[in-house]
Amino acid sequence: MPRSPRLSRRDFIGRSSAGIASVATVAAATSVGFATIPSRAAGRDWRIRNAAADALLRPEADDYDDLIKLNYNENPYGPSEQVVAAMTEAFKYASRYGYPDRAVKSVIAEHHGVERENILLGAGSGEILEVVGLSLLSRDKKVVGSDPSYSAVYSHASGIHAESITVPLRDDYSQDIPALIDATNRHYRDVGFVYLCNPNNPTGRPIPADDVRNLLDGIPADVPVLIDEAYHHFAEDPDYASAIPHVLEGRRVIVARTFSKLFGLAALRLGFAVTTPEMISVMEPYTTGSINALAKYGAVAALEDTDAQRHMRDRTIALRKKTSDELRGMGYDVIPSETNFIMVQTGRPAREVRTAFREHGIVVGRPFPPLLNHLRVSIGSEKEMAMFMAAFREIFAA
Repeated sequence: MPRSPRLSRRDFIGRSSAGIASVATVAAATSVGFATIPSRAAGRDWRIRNAAADALLRPEADDYDDLIKLNYNENPYGPSEQVVAAMTEAFKYASRYGYPDRAVKSVIAEHHGVERENILLGAGSGEILEVVGLSLLSRDKKVVGSDPSYSAVYSHASGIHAESITVPLRDDYSQDIPALIDATNRHYRDVGFVYLCNPNNPTGRPIPADDVRNLLDGIPADVPVLIDEAYHHFAEDPDYASAIPHVLEGRRVIVARTFSKLFGLAALRLGFAVTTPEMISVMEPYTTGSINALAKYGAVAALEDTDAQRHMRDRTIALRKKTSDELRGMGYDVIPSETNFIMVQTGRPAREVRTAFREHGIVVGRPFPPLLNHLRVSIGSEKEMAMFMAAFREIFAA
């Protein structure tokens, strides 16, 4: 079977507007308000417009380091000294195949309380998401999920001639679990997998652990559920919990994780899935196996450096709260977030606001239909967030 071109999680974003925009172009499928996104054609004009706008905002190489980058939810500080030292050591294997990889898969498994056979590595969690689509949607199956959410999953489905059944968020921006259950059961014979982003991107809201279990209990046991936990480390809501225990129960659950956020290894491209050996046997033929030595050594060191993890998490959460409070104090609604980004309702089109921030040397998130007046802002360093707030006050001075 031919493979789709490889996409990183970040590369997915440039193509994701096709999947998002098509929601607005189709009729509601049932009374619960979910919609079917057709493959490929729908949203092509939006994709072209969005790509053109992104090209105007994309910096030249010489300007990149001077920009304040609050658009891709990255770690603004980069990897810790311990991680950099480990990656430097790995350079000696740059010319070799079959090098010792510090048993990275076993270390990841032990860290998460599972067996090595439960781990599948990918070139970023973006590859994991793509692999799930390639392996589970290849027979004209559909993906069921929320909208808006991490739309790359729906965009990729469109790219391989599959369809997406999307359920709108509730008024409080939470994911409508009963509606997702209903959509899955109504289309059971056609569903390849259910997608949950938890906490959700772009809204930042988590799904309570009880709701995740209710969904798993409420749909047929043979329907796989992909749970994207890219922002797991920044969640402190006591009702939230990782879905990894459901893997240990033997359910057809695939938990996707990444080293791109808390650990600061976005450019090195390392993600992984935690799932059952049976699911891995289905997915593994679609992976590239292209994880490099630096990423493997860096990942092991990052898991070992618990002090750096704690420091980064605490700093990010503190700045998330501080920035949210400042914006609310100015009268702006901020969606409660359990991630390393926030979403603020500015009352102005996000595309327009994004251009204004770019004139201040700050790059913020793209538009996320249908929340076109909301601005997604990654949490940067303390200095960067102070500069963001100064620019915000100037842009919205009126």
